Amino acid sequence: MKILIVNFSDSSGGAARAASRLHQSLLNLDVDSKMFVLMKNTDSYLVHAPKTNIDKVFAKFKALINPLPLKKYRVSAPFSPSFSLSFNLVKKINHLKPDIVHLHWINAGMLKVEDLNKIEAPIVWSLHDMWPFTGGCHYSNSCNAYEDSCGKCPVLNSKKNNDISKKLFRRKQQAFKSLENMTIIGLSKWLVQCSKSSPLFEGKRIVNLPNPIDTNVFKPFDKKKARELWNLPLDKKLVLFGAMSGTSDERKGFEELTSALAVISLKNIELLIFGSTRPESPFEFGFKTHYLGELHDDASLVTLFSAADVTVTPSKQENLSNIIMESLSCGTPVVGFNIGGNKDLIEHKKNGYLAEPFKEEDLSRGIEWVLDDSIYKDLSESSRAKVVKDFNDKKVGQDYIELYKNILNQ
Repeated sequence: MKILIVNFSDSSGGAARAASRLHQSLLNLDVDSKMFVLMKNTDSYLVHAPKTNIDKVFAKFKALINPLPLKKYRVSAPFSPSFSLSFNLVKKINHLKPDIVHLHWINAGMLKVEDLNKIEAPIVWSLHDMWPFTGGCHYSNSCNAYEDSCGKCPVLNSKKNNDISKKLFRRKQQAFKSLENMTIIGLSKWLVQCSKSSPLFEGKRIVNLPNPIDTNVFKPFDKKKARELWNLPLDKKLVLFGAMSGTSDERKGFEELTSALAVISLKNIELLIFGSTRPESPFEFGFKTHYLGELHDDASLVTLFSAADVTVTPSKQENLSNIIMESLSCGTPVVGFNIGGNKDLIEHKKNGYLAEPFKEEDLSRGIEWVLDDSIYKDLSESSRAKVVKDFNDKKVGQDYIELYKNILNQ
């Protein structure tokens, strides 16, 4: 069985990390797995990407021109118009002769929706956000227009019914009709339900399978040693917040976090922020804040999660967060709002705290509750146990293999 995992990158971004982990899980289970990416950062011979100089130029060119149709809109959040041509990428995918093509995040000009029906093998598509079943937004916030046909898109600040979101929705509808052998994977139960509400996936097989994680890599590390490695204080309660563009992306909930920490009664705490560098005018919390920048390797993440006492993920919409899974696997409880895929990972008052959306006071209460020394050891052990039981790479990898076999048998 030959599996080809297709993603924009092999290492940059949450979807890339998840796709690469699945690829490695399959390899560990003796599956012939390869990756095909537009932007390659690793040196693995099993990761295929444009090789010639002209192909690399085209790849960068595609990513640059893809947003051009959005110039006339006031875009307030990520939106992908699927404008750039795929050029010969589908031909390269077919040349590898996979039994199954497993799509992940294919935006930033990688694959145009109309070209998916040129893929010769059955398609499996893992949803890392809402884009595959919307008119172009990656997260809809409070808008449910994707349940109809989009238009008047709030992400575009558009008042026109026949805007680009409506047009892309129709393009997807036409393209997906001919994709009879396409299976959709919702990484979280929440995203499964959302995808079933969209006419774009009408009649498609939709299943729930999570991302895998190697629990032999993401495991508890001695807290004292971890703090010494990061030059962090040994006598403070450390609250960790991390996300790509976490302090600037409204969906990530940094504003809600600042409000929660402003009313917290604990005084012996410090805040750790990774994924973002120190801004020119940082928010003054009244206690020390450590800006750690972007992290690019698992060892850094493991030691940082182990150094922290609690991880806070105040996102307003979230699929199946890598950060939550990684933190729990390292034995660090998580506090987040009771939204999206958070409840797939966080069991309220067992390995963390699910706060009422979007109540900053309850988020603050959850942080204080987790940091109670009398319950912390049990929370930490339950955090680790949850991931080992439900998300370890061997179990999840085997679940994917069973799905692939089922598709091929049909």
